[in-house]
Amino acid sequence: MTSTAPMTAIGLMSGTSMDGIDAAVVRTDGAGIVEPISNLTIPYSPEFRRELQSVLGGGGPVDQVSETLTHSHADAVAAVLTAPALSPDDIAVIGFHGHTILHQPENRRTWQIGDGALLASLTAIDVVADFRANDVAAGGEGAPLAPIFHAAVAPKDRPVCVLNIGGVANVTWIGVAASAEDDTVFDHLLAFDTGPGNALIDDWVAAHCGEPFDRNGAIAASGVVETGSLKSLMEHSYFDRASPKSLDRDSFSIAALESLSPADGAATLTAFTVAAIERARAHFPAPPRRWIVTGGGRHNRLLMRMLGERLEAPVVSAEQAGLDGDAMEAQAFAYMAVRSLRGLPLSGPSTTGVPQPLSGGHLYRAG
Repeated sequence: MTSTAPMTAIGLMSGTSMDGIDAAVVRTDGAGIVEPISNLTIPYSPEFRRELQSVLGGGGPVDQVSETLTHSHADAVAAVLTAPALSPDDIAVIGFHGHTILHQPENRRTWQIGDGALLASLTAIDVVADFRANDVAAGGEGAPLAPIFHAAVAPKDRPVCVLNIGGVANVTWIGVAASAEDDTVFDHLLAFDTGPGNALIDDWVAAHCGEPFDRNGAIAASGVVETGSLKSLMEHSYFDRASPKSLDRDSFSIAALESLSPADGAATLTAFTVAAIERARAHFPAPPRRWIVTGGGRHNRLLMRMLGERLEAPVVSAEQAGLDGDAMEAQAFAYMAVRSLRGLPLSGPSTTGVPQPLSGGHLYRAG
């Protein structure tokens, strides 16, 4: 185990929404100290987003896209160091998530493209990558991994839920006694993917409206929820499974919605995201005092309003809770990279279903 002194680390995240790279610099000890320094988002070009879509599921030119992705992440590292005037020598480690193109924990398989060794060479900084592999190999879901970070940074008015609405939505329920500095932290956490987040809505409006996403939920707000289709979507077997549990981006089919108008389809898929999150409450040991929403979905005003109407507790954005909703996932992987160096667990029975608290990640040395 390395020193418990705080380190300066960079976290990198390319999420299921496929909109770009989030990068964050954090000073952390991988336990109770988390001090954000800087962060940024670098959007993917439409061309690269199409390339990334072409390899989802593991087909297409995976090696080529993985190399391009890695070079893009190296550019993000250089960029995020600029504002705080840091150099690679100031950074102890990079937490590199890569991009998930296949997630089948039931087959003990998860695949994040991105070359950790190449990134270490390009940046001259040690890299921790392959965060999910150890968990999945041990029989865990491999996702979500951010709950241990949520326990470190969430406000203390607990129990509280941190809801991340990316391409897929996931929730962390944090109990009153949860402390990331305590070995029993996983006794007071519960986490799982609730269902779709933005991905189905984004795919629908891209195909039917030529827009990359439904800004503020305006398209959905102009439509009507088709209740029969929503009921059919909510009959998916995933919602009857006990937690912890996780999803692939493409776990749900929306073929049955093709007869709907663009606006009605968007409205129905937005309602689907909300209904799936509402259903998640049945798994919690106690009702949360509030919901803190992070990820791109918090920018969708219609989605946030609907959540506020359905969840029977205050729903606030990450910023309203003193957090940065655009940076949290990247910050989480900086934090987890330091935990990995220290040999501390990233996941546990209550967050991924792994048999016991387990560390993870593979270290790639810069030289």
